[in-house]
Amino acid sequence: MKRQVTMKDIAKEAGVSIATVSMICNNKDKNISEATRTRILELIAKRGYVPNVMARSLVTKKTKTIGLIIPDITNPFFPEIARGAEDMASKSGYSVIYCNTDDKIKRQDNYIKILTEKMVDGIIFAHSAEKAEADFNKFRIPIVLIDRDSKADNVVGRVLVDNEAASMAGVSYLIQQGYKKIAYIAGSMKTKTAQDRLAGYRRALMEHGMPYDLKWVKKGSYRSQWGYDAIQEFEKESLSFDAIFCGNDLIAIGAIKALKEKGIYVPKDVGILGFDDVYLAQMTTPPLTTIRQPKYEMGYRAAELLIDVIEKEKKQEEKKERIILDTELVIRQSTK
Repeated sequence: MKRQVTMKDIAKEAGVSIATVSMICNNKDKNISEATRTRILELIAKRGYVPNVMARSLVTKKTKTIGLIIPDITNPFFPEIARGAEDMASKSGYSVIYCNTDDKIKRQDNYIKILTEKMVDGIIFAHSAEKAEADFNKFRIPIVLIDRDSKADNVVGRVLVDNEAASMAGVSYLIQQGYKKIAYIAGSMKTKTAQDRLAGYRRALMEHGMPYDLKWVKKGSYRSQWGYDAIQEFEKESLSFDAIFCGNDLIAIGAIKALKEKGIYVPKDVGILGFDDVYLAQMTTPPLTTIRQPKYEMGYRAAELLIDVIEKEKKQEEKKERIILDTELVIRQSTK
């Protein structure tokens, strides 16, 4: 069996020290000549040398790996976040381990345990809808919260949008378009995201002199089936409406399907407003008016923030950055 090429072999053949090869492999070769760098990289490629990541991590105390815990990989919102995080991580020489919790707290806790056992350098985290708070105090690695906020103090930063302001702007648009009875199909109220969107809905109604009544609010999950089921609940309760604000685009898509089956047309009979602007939003019939979140940028900025903390070896308490990104109302044909 052919012996694996080592860093020592590369150094001996190139006529340089092991430290020189190590610096080049770890992109810390600013003081090494371009000629030497090129010669060693060509030799590494020729001999098929593969750095021993585990051995290197024992020395550097870093694995150049971060974890990304998301609640629902089937929701098109989260893969775009993941893409942004991966692009930034790759640019910085890091790998990403993805973990999908299906919004289950048990899976979430298990993945946190797995990631810490794998010695990831940090975690980007969107918590489960089953439990808003997570105990980060027991972790010594940096945590960045994304999309879903938490009261947890022991995190290095957050990358979010102002959900209350975004919802208020969206519902205010519906009111300005002449809609009088606006229902709301929400996600799980265990997330601050859903709580803030409900607050924005309520504020918009009240500031325009319209009544707020909980019977017009249905609370469930961020899945299309819930949007479909919520329409059935409204029908059973004989509640009429001329517009529906939906907690995300998947809910809106499910609601549109249910309305169509009942012979209720969008936007002729009912206006629909979503939230997120996932790629499916412009492919629905009719295309969905929605509130766009900068999904890719959220992932990118979260990874950028996390890696900055890792690289500079800052302690948790030294940096608690809160990044609030802008949203945008995207007007399409599901509203009049």
